[in-house]
Amino acid sequence: MPYPEQINLPFNFACIKDAFELRPPLEHDHGEEGVWIVIQGNSVVLMQTGNGFSLPEGDLPTGLSPTKAPPLCIGLWHGKPLRAITIGARLTLPPTFVAEPFNASEERLDMQTLTLAGLAKQILHWEQHSRHCSACGAETEQIPATWGRKCSKCSTEHFPHIHPCAIVLVKRGNELLLTRKTEWIAGRYSLVAGFLDFGESLEECAIREVREETGIEIENVRYVGSQNWPFPAQLMAGFVADYAGGEIVVDQHELEDARWFQINALPALPPLRSIARWIIDNMARRLV
Repeated sequence: MPYPEQINLPFNFACIKDAFELRPPLEHDHGEEGVWIVIQGNSVVLMQTGNGFSLPEGDLPTGLSPTKAPPLCIGLWHGKPLRAITIGARLTLPPTFVAEPFNASEERLDMQTLTLAGLAKQILHWEQHSRHCSACGAETEQIPATWGRKCSKCSTEHFPHIHPCAIVLVKRGNELLLTRKTEWIAGRYSLVAGFLDFGESLEECAIREVREETGIEIENVRYVGSQNWPFPAQLMAGFVADYAGGEIVVDQHELEDARWFQINALPALPPLRSIARWIIDNMARRLV
């Protein structure tokens, strides 16, 4: 899979489209052997071998019982049913199995495995949080041939919730504006990002987030690409923009630090799986 084309970023469907067919639930699972995606907290459970990691296949491995909902078949992977489950966060894994965090600092998973696991996590989150109608509280039921759900009482229809966010690289001459949150690994910086607010375009969101978090004004906001970000259900719309004025004033409620970095002297950056890193790696030097 070519990198760094933004359409091929991990978690975007292009990474898996040649071998995966997403299908609505309840239509195609006849109980035959398949492939498993096992989610444990913010990790995916994988088999570890001398050749690396792989998704479990065949029967559900002993000791990996789902916590609440039964296995959910989300589609076909290389023609085999792909089933997703969630297991308890404290469950001890059988030998040869490991829980690989989605936010691991070391990138040990191939893009297809990472993308399939992210998709499964996103779908399981939707299924868990759509069991009751947000309008009246009654139980919902599956809408045939879709991932939507319909209220059994008031008939309100609900479809997967995707939350748009803007993420933006700001440049000032040969410098980039980067920010840091307290919970990130030591020394790591990234781009300003935030959720779309009422009445905003994505460009307006980018301008507001930069202003609120850093005190900097920006202009000439240009869209460069997007990424599905299934933690739990974001759509990251990426932009680049030019510095327009102001001095850095860090919003201490959101950030630990914000500063300008020379392009040739950047700090530790986000992992390659993120659109933040793609924008920095592929757009920064083009802007000089």
